[in-house]
Amino acid sequence: MEDRNRPVTGYPAANPQPNGYSAAGPPAAGTAYPYAAAAPPPSAYYYQSNPYQHHNYQYEAESIRRATCLRRIFAFVIGLVVIFGTITFIVWLVLRPQLPEFRVDSFSISNFTIGNDSLTSFTSEVKLTARNPNKKMTLGYDHIDTAIFYQSYSLSETSVAPFYQGTKNETSLTARFADAGSFLEKTAVDGITRERGKNGNVNFNVRVISRVRFEAKAWRTRRRFLKVFCGDLVLGLRTNGASAALTGGPRQCRVGI
Repeated sequence: MEDRNRPVTGYPAANPQPNGYSAAGPPAAGTAYPYAAAAPPPSAYYYQSNPYQHHNYQYEAESIRRATCLRRIFAFVIGLVVIFGTITFIVWLVLRPQLPEFRVDSFSISNFTIGNDSLTSFTSEVKLTARNPNKKMTLGYDHIDTAIFYQSYSLSETSVAPFYQGTKNETSLTARFADAGSFLEKTAVDGITRERGKNGNVNFNVRVISRVRFEAKAWRTRRRFLKVFCGDLVLGLRTNGASAALTGGPRQCRVGI
């Protein structure tokens, strides 16, 4: 026969104490119970895992300050360039500077001789006219060097006195040359001999190099090198010791800076 006093298995045994405490009784006063600690805030974890974060922040701030400073300097330089360019353009519009004009009025050679040893001797005179086409700007010339060439071979050089030129002014220049026993390259000697044999004419060039300054009241430019080239100056020199003058009239020269 089934025992009715045996507890049913599979279910928790009922607590025989009606107040819910165990047989040992309630816990003593002041008894502490353990509890789970709160999780650390994310920022604390970030600082613990990144000890250099504060230093990185300072480095980034300094980089930003440097970049801002460089941008300001760059903008300042660009502003100066724009202002200077605008002023220069306005001055150019007002003054309209033009290069001077040069021409050869006369060119003569006396006693032109080439020896068997390729030594040359002669005297020469070149007269030029320099014209200032500017209405508002004057010109100042100094260190004026003049040379006579056959093709690209220099025959003789001399200097002309500095001068000052007003607006819309023409100035006459005279360059005198004297050559006594200068050596001339064989290629140049053969070229002169060949031209003499054809029609007795020899083609010379005259070059002028000078420092020039453009001025207009308080405004003036820095000194620049002015280059003048006068080509195709034909003289009739059929024989040694001959003298000749420029044929065909005055010649305009090319001018550049």
